[in-house]
Amino acid sequence: MSKIILFYKYVDIQYPKRIAKWQQKICSDLQLKGRVIIAHEGINSTLGGTDQQIERYKRLMEQHELFGSIDFKESAGGADCFPRLSIKVKNEIVRMGVDPAVLTIKQGGQHLMPEKVHELLNKNPEDLVILDTRNRCESDIGAFQGALKADIRYFREFPDYIDKNIDLFKDKQVLMYCTGGVRCERATAYLNVKNVAKKIYQLEGGIHRYIEKYPDGFFRGKNYVFDGRLSVASNEDILSRCALCQKTCDEYNNCLNASCNKHFVCCQGCKQQFHGTCGPACQTLVSQAAVPIRPEFKVVKV
Repeated sequence: MSKIILFYKYVDIQYPKRIAKWQQKICSDLQLKGRVIIAHEGINSTLGGTDQQIERYKRLMEQHELFGSIDFKESAGGADCFPRLSIKVKNEIVRMGVDPAVLTIKQGGQHLMPEKVHELLNKNPEDLVILDTRNRCESDIGAFQGALKADIRYFREFPDYIDKNIDLFKDKQVLMYCTGGVRCERATAYLNVKNVAKKIYQLEGGIHRYIEKYPDGFFRGKNYVFDGRLSVASNEDILSRCALCQKTCDEYNNCLNASCNKHFVCCQGCKQQFHGTCGPACQTLVSQAAVPIRPEFKVVKV
């Protein structure tokens, strides 16, 4: 059996390159695939492997002085959901574009467990704003009922979104959520320092933990994931439509034209009709061999 783990930890890492070297060794030795991002502010990772490989990795992490008490979120999958192993050192473990030394998770909102979030959503107070901090392609196929979806393509656009829409949060209770929680740590901090909201909450463990507890709860549609699966269903709701024919659909595809590589929702009929491209123009270019063809395995970066 195989599985995928998703985890992060904000912790002071004095020598990120040393940790990256260690991660490269243990992940390679265990034959894991996926991505690990390391910065002075912490670690953020998604990895796939067999049950035995993953459990060994978790034990090694728990034994390290910096990485105890991590919330490892697990789901069905494996190493074949990733094209390779990628270990990178960056300035932020999720790129927000705000100096981590200036805006830290200590300035963030209050963490609420899924049970408390479910209770809050059941009560649905008039002053509650539910804010999806994810990118458009994620929220298009799955979201909490009544959520305000940030109109952003990359997380680094989130601060600007908040600045332009700050009045929406004035004197409100704001509940933020993302896939696993890592983005909300600093997203809640960004809004919190604006001193406009009445109260700011973060869904502990993100959508992942909520749908484990409430698969048919207030989150509807699919949870977008950054690996070969692209999404994980928790209920049968379909929230989006095929970009080509507008048929109800929530399956993503990357245009076969590598120079385009558009990430779009596409039904199977249109995928066959346009030969994996995003429309007639790219289909013509591909058929004429006028453009490079996208590799079969492509995990989109958004």
